[in-house]
Amino acid sequence: MLALKIALRYLFAKKSHRAVNVIALISMVGVAVATMAIMVVLSVFNGFSELAYSHLASVDPDVRISPANGKVIESADSLADIIQSRDYVGAASVVLQERALFVAGDHQMPIIFKGLDPAKANIIADIDSVIIDGVYTDSNGMPDSLVAVQPAVGVAVNLGVRPSPYLAGEIYVPVRVGRINPANPAAAYRSLPVAVSGVVQVDQPEYDAEYVFIPLAAARRLLDYHDGEGSAIEVRAAPGVDSGELVRLLDRDFPGYVVQGRVEQRQDTFRMISVEKWVTFLMLAFILLIAAFNIVSTLSLMVIEKRSDMATLRALGAPSSMTRNIFVAEGWLITSFGGLVGLVVGILLSLVQQHFGLVKLAADPTALTIDVYPVSLEWGDVAIVFSAIILTGLVIGLISRFFTRNQ
Repeated sequence: MLALKIALRYLFAKKSHRAVNVIALISMVGVAVATMAIMVVLSVFNGFSELAYSHLASVDPDVRISPANGKVIESADSLADIIQSRDYVGAASVVLQERALFVAGDHQMPIIFKGLDPAKANIIADIDSVIIDGVYTDSNGMPDSLVAVQPAVGVAVNLGVRPSPYLAGEIYVPVRVGRINPANPAAAYRSLPVAVSGVVQVDQPEYDAEYVFIPLAAARRLLDYHDGEGSAIEVRAAPGVDSGELVRLLDRDFPGYVVQGRVEQRQDTFRMISVEKWVTFLMLAFILLIAAFNIVSTLSLMVIEKRSDMATLRALGAPSSMTRNIFVAEGWLITSFGGLVGLVVGILLSLVQQHFGLVKLAADPTALTIDVYPVSLEWGDVAIVFSAIILTGLVIGLISRFFTRNQ
């Protein structure tokens, strides 16, 4: 404790050589800047993660229930009714999803179509909010022979289709049941004539590149599924119930099914953001460590300057271990003080950007869904950065023992 008190006094005391003060200040500023950068960058990654989550909330449900084995829930309609009767559920709807080929004139491309119940599509999610051209509907006054669909923007651009009451193309899938006549290859496919009523943009590559929304009844007819069958049940939480609690309750009450929250439904997207976040953290933490090594030179100069003080302490009976511990504590204090200043500044900058959005994105605002850098401060990240500061200070303090072993 005495060694720590002396080290604390040395930290703020004026040095006899002005260069020692300057070098110590530069070392602390370097640690502070590195720490501030870590805090701000982690908050930016959190902001992008929340942005992706909010975009997916427009098309993905709070919870998705899918079969543990196979591709289809045979009594999906009945199961959806039972799920919706629970007081913690706001709504439940059957969906049917499959891969197909969309042919429009001379263009064609593989797609993923998702059959939605038109009566519940805007209750489970918010499809209307992602329509950028046209409307979401299952008919829109089209002829009975055509089904209204809503392709994602990437599909619409690649196929050259736009909202219109006329034939846009056909969706093809392999015949699921029955025999195939090798002499008539065309009979191996079922087709669905479609017209485009609206174009969807979610601002997420997994949706915008290949998804097409179609009515659930048309999806069942195309795939030759019976009424009541579906590939999954999408669930919206009741007011006051968060998605995590909804996942836990559904998993408890409906064993034998795969119950996934919104993050689990898009694991690849959120895993990629998480990996990028923590790889960046490790890189910046390494920079922090390098910046902290500048403190070693400060300590070596301080050892030389305080040599007479150490001799006085030894004359008073202080053991050699105490004089070494003074500079170990000094190294830890310099690193920790600089790191804590940087941490506080990083928190303040993140909060200011989060609430006031002072830093704008350098692009045409009309072409963006947001015009400021998304930032979200998480106190778990603050704890991790604080731990990194303390650990770095201890490492620097232990290294300083090599410079004081003869004191």
